[in-house]
Amino acid sequence: METMNGTWMSDFYLTELSDLPEVRISLFVMILLIYLVTLAGNGAILLAIGTDDHLQTPMYFFLSNLSLLDILCPTVTVPKMIQIILSEDKRISFGGCMLQLFFLIDVVGTEIFLLAVMAYDRYVAICSPLHYTSIMSKRVCVQLAAGTWLTGFINSMVHTSLTFTLSFCGLNKVNQYYCDIPPVMALSCSSTYLPELVLLLVAGILGSGAFLVTLISYIYIISAILRMPSAEGRHKAFSTCGSHLTVVCLFYGTTIATYVRPTSTYSPKQDRIISMLYGVVTPMLNPMIYSLRNKEVKRALVKVLSSKRF
Repeated sequence: METMNGTWMSDFYLTELSDLPEVRISLFVMILLIYLVTLAGNGAILLAIGTDDHLQTPMYFFLSNLSLLDILCPTVTVPKMIQIILSEDKRISFGGCMLQLFFLIDVVGTEIFLLAVMAYDRYVAICSPLHYTSIMSKRVCVQLAAGTWLTGFINSMVHTSLTFTLSFCGLNKVNQYYCDIPPVMALSCSSTYLPELVLLLVAGILGSGAFLVTLISYIYIISAILRMPSAEGRHKAFSTCGSHLTVVCLFYGTTIATYVRPTSTYSPKQDRIISMLYGVVTPMLNPMIYSLRNKEVKRALVKVLSSKRF
């Protein structure tokens, strides 16, 4: 049992994706399959990058970080979702809710900053190819990756501590299938002005900063690609950057729709659909969009699987 400003809290109650009994089995099978495909796709990318010497480059180093995040993101929410579907026990402990929210915001925040770093990496590769190896050295890549993880951790610590120092009273039913900032804040009977202000400020400063890095990088990238004399070179560059840009648009669009707005505009049903996109579906699509279309990754996967079978 936890004490929250004089209010005793022991459990929260999560909301099912659907309260229709006839769709419970179908929902369980669909979510489980998506989760398994996510683990297999991103795990395959990690295996290919880790075992192939030709993929030991900055782009694939950052891609391995993205694949790891895409494994962690659904792992934070999907197992509990499946347990609720099977057992119909919607309870989550106060500590469990706090940990789930912390890890979710940590992973989402880290991915936002990592996508900006990946965009910068592509900018250097296309706009300054002769200086690429000196600018994106192994040490710089490790520092950039570590910086994204550390920033995500600090960002999550701030939001989690502000959210769970609120007072909660009355019904403690979270209008979401996992613990997240907007639905948990909506349960508070104290003022949410400060946490909301911090959320909007952080989104405005850090989130917009990462978005601007990505946007400016792609403005220069597209400009450089259009000036390329070779049609084959333009096609290859657009193919690589287009995949990353698709991932960026999908992730930013769903994340902004979820977090960058006041709690008063919170719509439970709409948000459950949006959160399914960025929390469950997007991590499954990323390997297909960004990696499995890449010939080098495909070749590495075939090599690894052939050696394992042999």
